[in-house]
Amino acid sequence: MPIFEYICQDCRHKFETLVFGRDKAKCPKCQSKKLSPQLSVFTVSAKGRAKTSTSTGACGACGDPRGPGACSLGDLN
Repeated sequence: MPIFEYICQDCRHKFETLVFGRDKAKCPKCQSKKLSPQLSVFTVSAKGRAKTSTSTGACGACGDPRGPGACSLGDLN
């Protein structure tokens, strides 16, 4: 489930929320649905590992150490 970041256009509250399927996010402070989506950034730490083009690391969806796609998680959309 993706986490999205928003700023409420009514009360200017900044927040992040989980959005399930076709649900619409709303401000937890004033309940408004007038939201501005924000660019989300994330970081992955690979301490102790050499960073090479052949090292892909754990699956980003579930953390499976065999790498991306190894867990066979289906498309959730």
